[in-house]
Amino acid sequence: MFSCTVCGSKDSQIELVSEVFNIQGQFYLVEEIPATVCSRCGEESFSRETTEGIRVMFQGEKQPVRAVAMDVFTFQAEMKAS
Repeated sequence: MFSCTVCGSKDSQIELVSEVFNIQGQFYLVEEIPATVCSRCGEESFSRETTEGIRVMFQGEKQPVRAVAMDVFTFQAEMKAS
């Protein structure tokens, strides 16, 4: 039974989500990840099987389907300038 670790809600749905992973300073976007998403706050959680599948994807020989450019902001630098 689902219970959100953030808000405690018991209501959720399965959705396909995208997540950016930072692995040794390199960013990787993984799309269409099955996740349980809290209906109240939107917190996403992954099953053990999904988490293991993502780990194997990065450590295996699977190649990315495409590359994308990404804008990068540093929040702390912006806060110091204010």
